[in-house]
Amino acid sequence: MPENQYKARMQRKKSYIDTRIEKANIDKGVIILLTGNGKGKSSSALGMICRALGYDMKIGIAKFLKGVQDTGEDMFLAKQPNVQTAYMKTGFTWDTQDKAFDTTIVQETWSKAKQYLNDDSINLVVLDELTYMISYKYLDETQIINALNNRPKDQHVVITGRAASKNLIELADTVGEIKDIKHAFRANIKAQKGIDL
Repeated sequence: MPENQYKARMQRKKSYIDTRIEKANIDKGVIILLTGNGKGKSSSALGMICRALGYDMKIGIAKFLKGVQDTGEDMFLAKQPNVQTAYMKTGFTWDTQDKAFDTTIVQETWSKAKQYLNDDSINLVVLDELTYMISYKYLDETQIINALNNRPKDQHVVITGRAASKNLIELADTVGEIKDIKHAFRANIKAQKGIDL
């Protein structure tokens, strides 16, 4: 592309982007929903946690399903004074195979998550794997929607999990779907420290 055409193209692009940035003048807490079958939903949430920590923001994390896994992020987050955590202590539902017990533990974890959603000193709440709690009927979706709608107005929320419900998608300000194209596990490569856990 000739230099004059390249310059004109970039000028048009800059003008468009500047206009869009100028229009985006609403400042509020947002709900980010990360769904889909691919790897990276919780990892993306962790990236936002790191960003928030960089600004000395306070964070509440409710982690459903994976609570008994020892992961690198858990060890990292345990050292962060601005991070509060509530981890479901049963691990995956296929490990316990006890719905009554799982439901009780889910409710305990959700109770802590609701405290985060009521606390205006917490800037970011991460509800990791929450979508399963709705699809498996462990939690009432209306109760979740109400808690999200009534949270402090500047509080951000990140929700992760596969098969997000239509209501969560409608409520969220930003929705990303991570597509599964290929995964090392299917080639019999075990979960790797620093990558998968």
